[in-house]
Amino acid sequence: MFRFFFPLGFAFLSTLCAAQTPAQAKAALLKGAAFMRSISAEGGYLWRYSLDLKTVAGEVRANRTTIWMQPPGTPSMGAAFLKAYQHTGEPLLLDHALAAGAALAASQLESGGWDYRFDFSKSTEAKRRNVSTFDDNTSQSVLRFLLALGEYCKGTSARERAIIHSRDYGLDKLLEAQYPNGAWPQRYDGVPKTIQNYPVLKARYPGAWLREYPKEKYINHYTFNDNSHRDCVLLALEVHRVTREKKFMEAAIRGGDFILLAQMPAPQPAWAQQYNASMEPAWARKFEPPSITGGESVGACRTLIDLYLATGKEKYLKAAGPAVDWFLKSSIGRNRWARFYELKSNRPLYFTRDYQLTYQDNDMPTHYSFQSSFGVTDMIRFYEKVRSSGREAYLATQKPRVLSPKDRSRRAIGLEKQVLSIISAQDKLGRWTTKEPLETRGMNFNEHIETRVFMSNINVLSEYLSLIK
Repeated sequence: MFRFFFPLGFAFLSTLCAAQTPAQAKAALLKGAAFMRSISAEGGYLWRYSLDLKTVAGEVRANRTTIWMQPPGTPSMGAAFLKAYQHTGEPLLLDHALAAGAALAASQLESGGWDYRFDFSKSTEAKRRNVSTFDDNTSQSVLRFLLALGEYCKGTSARERAIIHSRDYGLDKLLEAQYPNGAWPQRYDGVPKTIQNYPVLKARYPGAWLREYPKEKYINHYTFNDNSHRDCVLLALEVHRVTREKKFMEAAIRGGDFILLAQMPAPQPAWAQQYNASMEPAWARKFEPPSITGGESVGACRTLIDLYLATGKEKYLKAAGPAVDWFLKSSIGRNRWARFYELKSNRPLYFTRDYQLTYQDNDMPTHYSFQSSFGVTDMIRFYEKVRSSGREAYLATQKPRVLSPKDRSRRAIGLEKQVLSIISAQDKLGRWTTKEPLETRGMNFNEHIETRVFMSNINVLSEYLSLIK
């Protein structure tokens, strides 16, 4: 007699009937959320955890009393909990979101924003640094989450009042950090910058630029790097959409006008990663020279198009046109661009592994994208669609469609296989573990827990549950 043995996951998937799936999905969602909350630090999160919780990290190694603000850290986790609550109405999910919001309120700096991380065991020391960062969508992602979470805070508890105060204070400081010309710095020290020291100027090429890294402080530069300016403008637009407060639309428009100021003249009508107070492209890190960037220029163009759609101001769409033409002339291969182009000559610039500036691409460091698609093709497609269809017609196509009962059923059925796989992959503790080893920043993770995986899974489970209501 032959006996056939199937993997546990296959047996589980084959025997779980459709009628059981919603109950199983809800149980898996709540169990997974409870486990993540149990390993949080005051309701806040890092990026990854070893199974024994002895090695934990955000971008770099951390400890169990530290939380991370950069996505996919605490604000990303809080937003995932909040979205799951909106889909399901489960009170525990809102409580997890509020706990994340309270952790962020407690870690807010006097300058109004957040650092990349905060250690609750050294809270006084952490707050003393008092430099908010807009780099890597750090303070912006926190404020975006608190803005959404604030809609569920009635101010009836100390926790809710702290969240509301943190949101309002942070948004006021976001406006305060904006330069007279509409830019934002990479980081903000809480001291407003005056027009005397930061005059409103048009971008220009320097007479000459240092080809060796000068090791100068760059946090006050006008910054596009890592799309920090785009994140600030989009946040201001979102705040205006939610609150209807005029000052946030005005801040977004000033941000758009800075993009116009920062657009370089011919022959390179695109953007640098950062500019000094004279509006000349400037050095940042040792592998980020004064140059035209094929990376962040994509974000600048998209922001101009977004502002055109939000305001109807033709000047924003018009400015994107020359940049699109520049991209079309500057590719270095099929759907490929350099991160840096030399000022005026437009020759691609690279670095060797020991960080020597070069025109050659055969010895580049591997930690940074010196060549990529950078989303250029999608941006150009976006630009062409908006330009050809016109603002009103394009916006009409973006209105959310209300799903019919038939559409909801079809979508739910389409998600079932993925839902069952997620349920099957969860262990008895409620964890979803990543089995592939990871070596990063001098740390070795074998089987471990990733916040990205958790958020992806609860997004699917909660969407599924919302469809079968």
